[in-house]
Amino acid sequence: MNKIQRRKAHLIIHSASTAAAGVGAGMAQLPFPDATVLLPIQTAMVIALGKVFHIKLEQGAAKALATQFLAQKAGQMTARFLAGKLPVAGNVINGSTAAAITESYGWMIAKEFSEDFEKKVKV
Repeated sequence: MNKIQRRKAHLIIHSASTAAAGVGAGMAQLPFPDATVLLPIQTAMVIALGKVFHIKLEQGAAKALATQFLAQKAGQMTARFLAGKLPVAGNVINGSTAAAITESYGWMIAKEFSEDFEKKVKV
């Protein structure tokens, strides 16, 4: 990943993570998981990262990637949802976890896309 790609990925991932933190904190006391709102944020992040690395993704493919990741994190999200029932502390826990999951997912996808991009460039 070159410097320009890293800078763009950094902006995309941190923006998505910040949005996810706001959603997680804001939805902590609501009676349903925040995954329904996090999924579009993470889908948009995947599509934007694809553009950085010249990988064209249809919205369905990006959504599938994000859904798969969210499914893997379901246990963490359930724990976060239960912790969200605690006033203030639950908001902090929920927001922090949503941001951390989105951040790690973004860099994982960026690394994968970067490796694919480098393989195409070398060929």
